[in-house]
Amino acid sequence: MNSFQRLGLARLQNLSTFCLKKMDISIWFERTFSPVPDNGLLPGVLERLEGTPIRLEAKFKTIPPTLFTEKKKEKWSILEHLGHLDDLEPLWLGRVHDIIARKEILRPADLSNTKTHEANHNAADPNELLATFKQQRAQLVKAFRALSPADLLHVPLHPRLMKPMRAVDLAFFVAEHDDHHLAHMTRYMRNG
Repeated sequence: MNSFQRLGLARLQNLSTFCLKKMDISIWFERTFSPVPDNGLLPGVLERLEGTPIRLEAKFKTIPPTLFTEKKKEKWSILEHLGHLDDLEPLWLGRVHDIIARKEILRPADLSNTKTHEANHNAADPNELLATFKQQRAQLVKAFRALSPADLLHVPLHPRLMKPMRAVDLAFFVAEHDDHHLAHMTRYMRNG
């Protein structure tokens, strides 16, 4: 092994040690997204999207209700994370409609999450939040599945990232957003 290879291996080992010691969840607004290379991946990504309500229902069966509204070190409680997912469903569906309408730039999100902060999700019934999310998510998946081949080829820009975002990229973005908030819920359950 030459010195260049040893240096690369040492850096990789340092990175691996860091990741194992500190498994932090990436800050959402610091994430970047590369284009999904193949529209043929969309059916698999839609399975992830369709499965999110099922994963949430399973997760909520294991969470003690006393943890639903606690925050401790978290920015949001478990119910607020769930409510936030629900709050964003109209945005995702609107972006699918933007693709169909051949918009050049997808509609922007409220980056301050005003709706989530003002909604008082901690006072909501978790079953109602789950039911609303499940219904809205079914509409979103149905809209993705109804896209035409021409819709799948349209390439608008994401308004914050200013990167191309086709339908498959948008679906992946939403699935990653789902998983980001599920990971926060899981971390809270483990550290709560």
